[in-house]
Amino acid sequence: MSKFLVTGGAGFIGGHLTEALLDEGHEVVVVDDESAESSEKFNWFEESHNYKFSILEKDRLEEIFKKGIDYVVHLAAETKIAITIENPEKCYKTNVMGTMNVLELSRKYNVKRVVAASTSAVYGMSPPPHTEDQECDCLNPYASSKICNEELGKLYFRLYDLEVVCFRFFNVYGERMPTTGFYAPVIAIFDRQKRAGQEMTITGDGEQKRDFIYVKDIVGGILAAVHAPRAQVGGKVFNLGSGKNYSVNQIAKMLEGEYTYIPARVGDARETLADIDRAKHALNWYPKVELSTWMSSFNRKRK
Repeated sequence: MSKFLVTGGAGFIGGHLTEALLDEGHEVVVVDDESAESSEKFNWFEESHNYKFSILEKDRLEEIFKKGIDYVVHLAAETKIAITIENPEKCYKTNVMGTMNVLELSRKYNVKRVVAASTSAVYGMSPPPHTEDQECDCLNPYASSKICNEELGKLYFRLYDLEVVCFRFFNVYGERMPTTGFYAPVIAIFDRQKRAGQEMTITGDGEQKRDFIYVKDIVGGILAAVHAPRAQVGGKVFNLGSGKNYSVNQIAKMLEGEYTYIPARVGDARETLADIDRAKHALNWYPKVELSTWMSSFNRKRK
């Protein structure tokens, strides 16, 4: 078994990944400063080694690397879009310099591979389907900082031979998903509104489409990247989405409730749709859970 460091490991995706790694018998170290504004609760597990501090605290982070780490999954980031616009310096400090700390310590202590989270937000208003070679269209400092991280990953692979692979996550949903904040999936927001006895609020005409990907399929992609041959992943970027998309109107109808329309959000992408051929071919990864099937089960559990 291997020893993993998961930054941001107490969050939504990180919690599911940590749980999966523990189930496989791996030793897991989690670093999370609980700063994610979208999380109502954080997912700490007694079986993992848990540390609450920021990835900017390089000295504390180095103490963990000194004890030996085989693989790093880097999920920690500043994702509060409004704050990144108001204070881009904080965004770049956390996301770029924090990532630099992780990569530099991984290089120094001979980590076998680093898997880092990027985002589909880098595509902005670019037309779908979104391919990894498509020109990016960053609409905020968060997306821009993630492009910086991708370039850092490529640099560390080429210059220092550190195996780094980056994933652009699309709209992730599933158990324990956040219900507030910019990156809360619309499914969770609608469910929260329904539980509060409110109508679901649809922005604009509701025909904007999103590629939704189940959180455990995301975990499967990360694990596939950990075990893939070096030539398949080193210095590369992959989309992780379902390859299908649904309109917000369709999601509201799946949840079987009353809804109303509110003004559209400025700068909201009209459509996201992941081209996942690269992940299929390089990682032999395929999403296993269909949104409509999961939603049917979700509805039954809510009644």
